[in-house]
Amino acid sequence: MATQSTSGTRGVRNNNPGNIKIANNAWEGKVPVSQNTDGTFEQFVSMPYGVRALRVLLTNYINKGYNTIEKIINKYAPSSENHTQNYINYVSGKTGLMANTPVYSLNVPEILKAIIEFENGQGHVSLDDINKGLNLP
Repeated sequence: MATQSTSGTRGVRNNNPGNIKIANNAWEGKVPVSQNTDGTFEQFVSMPYGVRALRVLLTNYINKGYNTIEKIINKYAPSSENHTQNYINYVSGKTGLMANTPVYSLNVPEILKAIIEFENGQGHVSLDDINKGLNLP
């Protein structure tokens, strides 16, 4: 059973701190679409599973050649839906990584934390939940 919050940001309420849209992905810990009450964004049974999904997504992006912050954010948060350049600048600034410099899987935790903060604001997702999600198989 999901432990969704009824307060906080949408990402917090959905246990989806990356605000990953509903798609045909069999995420571990995903609330089935038939039970999803959001209708646009995935919902997860707990925050660590939402963090895990974001970790997997970012790792897949890097492995498919979206290997700079600029390429990742352009794919993840297209300008048709977001202020993409502001997003790129934020993630680059928070991680200390240049926007157009290659990143690797080992950079995923810091990129993930910056995305979670950009999507939800500071302090809305606990470091404990982030660490649990980063360590889920």
